[in-house]
Amino acid sequence: MKGILPQCFDNTSAMLRQAQHKESFEQDKSGSVADLLKIIFVLLVSGGLFSCSPKINPDKPNLSRSNFKLDSLPDSQINIPIQINLKPLYAYAEKNVDTIFTSPNYPNDWIYDGCGSRYKYSFRRSPLQLKAAVNSLKLGFMGYYKITGSTRACLNGTAVSPWSSPCRCGFNEDERRVNVQFTNSVNITPDYKILLSIKREEPVPLDKCEVCFWGQDITGLVMKGLRSELDLAKTDMEKNYGVTNIKPKVQLLWDELNKIYSLPSLGFLKLNPQRLHVNNLYAEGDSLHIHLGLSARPVVSFEKPIEVTTAVPPMQPVNTTNGFNIFLDAVLNYDSLNSILNANISGKTFDIDKGPVKRKFVVKECKLMGSGNEKLIVKVDFGGDEQGIAYLVGKPVYDAQTKMFEIKSLDFDIKTKDALLKAADWLFNRRIVNEISRYTKFDLSQYIETAKAMMNAQLNKEWMPGIRSNGIVNDLKLTGIYPTYQYLVIRSNCSGFLSIEAETIPFSF
Repeated sequence: MKGILPQCFDNTSAMLRQAQHKESFEQDKSGSVADLLKIIFVLLVSGGLFSCSPKINPDKPNLSRSNFKLDSLPDSQINIPIQINLKPLYAYAEKNVDTIFTSPNYPNDWIYDGCGSRYKYSFRRSPLQLKAAVNSLKLGFMGYYKITGSTRACLNGTAVSPWSSPCRCGFNEDERRVNVQFTNSVNITPDYKILLSIKREEPVPLDKCEVCFWGQDITGLVMKGLRSELDLAKTDMEKNYGVTNIKPKVQLLWDELNKIYSLPSLGFLKLNPQRLHVNNLYAEGDSLHIHLGLSARPVVSFEKPIEVTTAVPPMQPVNTTNGFNIFLDAVLNYDSLNSILNANISGKTFDIDKGPVKRKFVVKECKLMGSGNEKLIVKVDFGGDEQGIAYLVGKPVYDAQTKMFEIKSLDFDIKTKDALLKAADWLFNRRIVNEISRYTKFDLSQYIETAKAMMNAQLNKEWMPGIRSNGIVNDLKLTGIYPTYQYLVIRSNCSGFLSIEAETIPFSF
């Protein structure tokens, strides 16, 4: 009865004033007439009280079920070019690959080549020269060597003469040169190991080494000994940095992707990463390029979701296009939307012409509700000349050109229409619908621009020392609106480009 009683008491007071006037006008009449008027007055008052309009309160709409459903969010595909600076690798190799190679226990011991020859040598290398090409790394250097050798006569493997005086090559003259090179093929395994498969190329002598007065060419002997030393170096390199485990680094990145990110004025972003892929891998110049693919199902919500930490799944090879194509669900709580709506419409008053009389309609509060199909329900708590509840039903629509979200074809629900026609037909007025419809339009252009700015800020940042990302969102558009019972889900799609640079990533050899 709250809100109804004042109107009823106003009617009663008016009737009382009319009765008092009637009684004074007829005061000269007999007492029986006065008594009769009093009885009529009581009846009129009673009739006035019982004729006061009750609060209008129709049942909530019971909309028919439809094929509407919230489709599962498509996987977002992100192809991220990662550029890893190989200079730390080069510096490590320069530091850990020996600069001097010698024959065993040089200069005291000899290497014997059968019965008739012996030699010992010292070999030094130039600074390493590393060159990346396609999926291989070329590690090479110029070698400089000097050698001492002597010979003796042998018969059936038995010495028949003493060793000749030592003959030298590269001591009192320029050292002899040889070109040495290793080829490292680069691959990455599903468990995030970078494999450098090392192959020793044949050393290429640039200068001959001729010793003793008869000018014996012992370059071949030197190359034979050098091959043994280089094979030992190859084994050592494979042991030390042939396998680089980057899984701990990838796990750190995966943990970052699993975090909940606060988006001021927009809510919270949860990326929901699903899988990682290697789309391409190649080396160029001083850099190793890995095109890393990410499948994710990002969601933005007003309520902070639960943060879940998972182990990074095995990497899968797959081919995708450059850049990223992201499907994003914005899960909007109806209470939050209602706050925005009521900030604009609550307390709005407008007059409705009903013949010569003007009626007053006041919007107290509006509530948006989902119904399990394509439509939204707007519950209107109103006051003014009448008190009550009205339900309107319409379909949420987004205009990509104007970037406006609105409830189209908004109209009174059938149960509300019936209640209004029975109680106060003046409320059954198109102006009321039009006025409420005007306030159920939301300009999302600022929301979209803010979302793009926030996403661009997240794409361009340093994730950890020495590792940063660069990117841009080119396009952001809405692709679907799903008014579920609990939330209004707005699905969007954005495309752009993202890259990651690793400048100071430490290699764990």
